[in-house]
Amino acid sequence: QVQLVESGGGLLQAGGSLRLSCAASGRTFSMYRMGWFRQAPGKEREFVATITWGAGSTTYADSVKGRFTISRDNAKNTVYLQMNSLKPEDTAVYYCAAKGGAGLGNVPNAYNYWGQGTQVTVSS
Repeated sequence: QVQLVESGGGLLQAGGSLRLSCAASGRTFSMYRMGWFRQAPGKEREFVATITWGAGSTTYADSVKGRFTISRDNAKNTVYLQMNSLKPEDTAVYYCAAKGGAGLGNVPNAYNYWGQGTQVTVSS
């Protein structure tokens, strides 16, 4: 089992920045890829960014490319999501997820473990 705990959410104005953290514990050696997803009220959970633990390869959703940066600290078993130039449409609950094998990284169903989520609210 892998446990994931997100932190860093909050309320801020458009144009601001925020950094989310996701601390992993348990059988972390089994993880291959970490991802960030978000879900706004009344909408489906959508892909934001993903990173592999080993090579640190990253992929981003088009909607956040150039504004968000995903990174990881292997020694701390922690993944970060630096969010800059935030927009009201970025408002959502942000979830951290982990998967143990290779394959698609932008599909929620591909992930085995999920955190509880952290709320990000961006006002205009």
